[in-house]
Order: sequence, then C-alpha cells, then structure tokens
Amino acid sequence: MKKILNYLIQSIFIYLFFVIGFILRIRISRKLFSNIFLMVGPLVKSKKIIKNNFNICTKKISNFDENKIMENMWKNYGMTFIEYVFLSHFKNSNSHIDIKGEENLNQILNDDKPVIFISGHFANFELMSMEITKKNIPLATIYRPLNNIFLNPLMEYLRKKYICKNQIKKGINGVRDAIKYIKRKHSIALMIDQRVSEGERVNFFDKPALTTTLPAQISTKYGVDIIPVYIERKKDNNFELEFMKKISPVNFSNKIKLTEELNNILEKMIERNPGQWIWTHNRWK
Repeated sequence: MKKILNYLIQSIFIYLFFVIGFILRIRISRKLFSNIFLMVGPLVKSKKIIKNNFNICTKKISNFDENKIMENMWKNYGMTFIEYVFLSHFKNSNSHIDIKGEENLNQILNDDKPVIFISGHFANFELMSMEITKKNIPLATIYRPLNNIFLNPLMEYLRKKYICKNQIKKGINGVRDAIKYIKRKHSIALMIDQRVSEGERVNFFDKPALTTTLPAQISTKYGVDIIPVYIERKKDNNFELEFMKKISPVNFSNKIKLTEELNNILEKMIERNPGQWIWTHNRWK
C-alpha cells in the first residue's frame, strides 16, 4: 500500500511538471528542468552507485572530470524528461537533428531485410527509434515498463503515438514477439546498457557485467545484421544521430563473442561524451 501511495504522489508531481513544461514551451522548460534535476537529482539517486560506476570506467576514459560529467548528466536528464511533452514537435520536424550514416539506413530499405538497432541511454535516446520510423523502416522497439503504474500508461501512449507504434515489453514474451517481428521483416531496436538478470556476465569496461545477449542470439540464429546507433545532444540543444556500419554475425564464432563486441562499441560511445550517458544504473551489481 505504501508503495502504491508513493507511486501516486510521484505521478501527481510528474503530471504537474509536464503541464508546467507545456505552458512554458520547450526552450524555457529545458533551462528550468535541467537546473531542477541538477539540484534535486543528487538528493534522490544513490551517489554511491554513480561513484562506483565512475571508479570502474575512469581508467579507460581520458580527461575524466567527475564533477563535469555529473553536472552534464543531470542537466541532460532534466531536458530529456521534459522533452516527452514535445515529442509531437520532434515527430513533425527535421530541423532539430543532423543524421550521419544515412546511407546505412537507405541500405536497409534497398535490401528489404530487417536489422537489429542497438544503443544505450544517451542524450534523448527516444529520438533514435523515432527517426528510424520517420525513414519508413518497419520497426518494433523493446522497452522496460515503468514500475509506477500511474505513469506507465502515459509513457506507453506517448511511445506508441510518437516514437514507434510497435512496442515490445521486455521479458520472455518479448523475446517471442521480437522474433515474430523479425520474421515479418520488421527491424528491432533496443538498449543494451542496462543490467539484465537473465543476461550473461560479459566484460564491460574490463569488469564482468550482466549483459543482454538477445541481439546476438537473434542475429546469429536468423542471420540478421546489427547496426549500432549513437545520439548526442549538441550545445544548441539540437542532436546529432549516427547510424554506424552494420555488424555481421558471420564474423563471430558465438553469441558471447558478438556480445563482447557490442559492449566494446558501447564503451566507445560512452567515451565520446560521458556526460550524456545515464550513470545512475547499477550496471555492475
């Protein structure tokens, strides 16, 4: 009962924030909520988890400035939060984003063959799947439902309406659904940077971390290529979205070797701009 009450209180505040953001419009809202998250974030999220994550990664990231990374992360977190209110703006506009590697997307349409898009929680990560669907590539995305039962229906509605209509709930049934979509020539998009209890321990920044092997499993079994995707928020709050060259499963002896390569790619993405990755997840638990 206490948990339900906490979820209700949280949802009331978040709905109120969304209304405020809608009234203030996107430019002012970004400034306001980036500063709110900068002040409040460290009070509600475990500093210990973030510090442990920093200690693991600091050796491989050059010029590692903990304070600067923390500041940038919370500001980006706040802007991404309030940008859910403006998903319709992003859906109907192209002026906010610069796409690199667009030829890799065009190749998917030319080949008429599905791929698996993988990435992590960088910048406004929701825009990645949105841009893929805007290119008329059939897509289904795998997502983790929010624990908050009062907020999750809204998030599912927004994702289906503005990001990708085909949403696959994470879990055993989700794996089956993903395979069904692949067989129907739909590409799949998912984030691989969170800890999954059913995953395998694969090195991530030189330390074993429970990692999803789903992309490697599907890629290997069905001969589907993998395309890493990276998004970065620029200083003007526009975005740069990069679709990298495809990775073929034939170049790897098994799913673990392929998963190791995907973790290596994810590491390099984090190294490019560590302040835009979400460090609050207990990745190495």
